Amino acid sequence: MLPKGLLKEYHKPLSMLLRGLDVLAVLMAALIAYFYKFGDLSLTNNYVSALLIATGMTLMVFPFFGVYESIRAKGFWLHLWNLLQAISVTWILLSGLAFLTKTGEDYSRTWFIEWGILAAAFLVLFRASMVLVLRLMRSYGLNERRIALIGAGELSKKIIETLQFTMWTGFRVVAIYDDHPELYPKPILGLTVSAMPKQYDVDEVWLALPLSAEKRVKEILHELRHDTVATRFFLDIFGMDLLNHSITNLAGFPVVNIRSTPMMGMSRMIKAIEDRVLASIILLLIGPIFLCIAFLVKLSSKGPVFYRQKRIGWNGKEFEMLKFRTMPVDAELQTGPVWATAGESRATKIGRFLRRTSLDELPQFINVLQGDMSIVGPRPERLVFVEQFKNQVPRYMEKHLVKAGITGWAQINGWRGNTSLEKRIEYDLYYIENWSLFFDLKIILLTFFRGLIHKNAY
Repeated sequence: MLPKGLLKEYHKPLSMLLRGLDVLAVLMAALIAYFYKFGDLSLTNNYVSALLIATGMTLMVFPFFGVYESIRAKGFWLHLWNLLQAISVTWILLSGLAFLTKTGEDYSRTWFIEWGILAAAFLVLFRASMVLVLRLMRSYGLNERRIALIGAGELSKKIIETLQFTMWTGFRVVAIYDDHPELYPKPILGLTVSAMPKQYDVDEVWLALPLSAEKRVKEILHELRHDTVATRFFLDIFGMDLLNHSITNLAGFPVVNIRSTPMMGMSRMIKAIEDRVLASIILLLIGPIFLCIAFLVKLSSKGPVFYRQKRIGWNGKEFEMLKFRTMPVDAELQTGPVWATAGESRATKIGRFLRRTSLDELPQFINVLQGDMSIVGPRPERLVFVEQFKNQVPRYMEKHLVKAGITGWAQINGWRGNTSLEKRIEYDLYYIENWSLFFDLKIILLTFFRGLIHKNAY
């Protein structure tokens, strides 16, 4: 797999073209739907305003789903999936805006639905047409970049496999050189380094050598000193534990981000807005249930309604997590900190019910409003267990690169309670690597079907 950002410089003109096509698709769909509904194209002021708002929202929302940078890097089908997500979220936001501003009555519902369907169809059609045109151009050698690859090791094989799988990207390896000729792939013959650029009329030379080959890299660059061909050095980082990795520029220095949080910049702001808005709405909706549970907990045994416990969250910092109390106040005096197990005998009757239904977790929406937790994220643990697990489970501490959550990808897939920690961390890291607003909404929705009542909840 190619490193993130490698093909970045080649997609800028395409990105601008895609933005223009997206705006065109939205406007065309709106006009066709309007003509079909009303029989003319004399749009009233409120419909013109709707078009302007929809166009602006399209240009603001779509970039969050990577639809202007993923055709080359990720492949068409994943790009198409991201596009459908972007369309769905934009349509929901437009519907919500009409509801909140009480302007829905000013528009025809038939027109709005037809507009959404036609816009989605045009957006997909334009994307497919562009990919088809690019493939056709490159099949005739147009807009193609010929690559000479230096190094025939594992990294080189990954590069060749990626390019063969996505040949429409326009990159084609035409020559390979390595100090060990027996490593050459049979379809491609090797030459001396200095002969490669002219012999094969290459546009770029890619160095795919291990990090330890610094001396050899300098020798190769010296051999190529008389050529003007573009030269790139691929960092062999794929044997490392990568999480949300990318290549960037920091203080003027090229930097490889091997492990980083996705909650930076705009993503962090989106996540914060998502958490605060949804937590506020949920707390308002569950207010009566919240009060009823608090009353039952108070009746079940002496002590406070809430159970406060120190947990480890974002960046390894402690915070005080809230739960409805499900055990007597002195339940851990004899046992000390232990994990809950099936057939838990320490819980009260109402406590066992709250645990089985996950209703004891509801106060954590207060933690979300306080900024200590997110609605979606890896589940937090107590310090005593973190100290134990970080030495037992590979990459355990990486789950703290995001805020702890009330629900998560691991939980809705059944990895909760006394189950495999390795699998739980695997799912948590998958969530961090693939985070998006849509992914969060998907997990929240699935929580109602898979996460509230589960055999591993006790």
